[in-house]
Amino acid sequence: LLRDRTRLATTIGYGPRYLHSTGQLHKGGPATPILLLFTAREAEDLAIPGEAYGFATLERAQALGDLAALRAARRRAFWLPLVGPPAEALERFTGELMRRVA
Repeated sequence: LLRDRTRLATTIGYGPRYLHSTGQLHKGGPATPILLLFTAREAEDLAIPGEAYGFATLERAQALGDLAALRAARRRAFWLPLVGPPAEALERFTGELMRRVA
């Protein structure tokens, strides 16, 4: 939708570790990207054996670490925590985005 409506180069990555594979693309070069980082709250924080935190906490920490790295590289990075079931939240976001860029 963004690519088609704005004619801007657009990529999408699935996290929480997307910067490890495409980090140079997003953190290197000119500071022109506009980055949106979506996170979803897991219904259950599945325990990690031997740790005081669970997988949902670890995933959130990785996402926020990616956000901090992008901002340290002076990128326009925005964190958008999803409210409610992720699929429904993304549908609402997409609907609003379509309305605004139409």
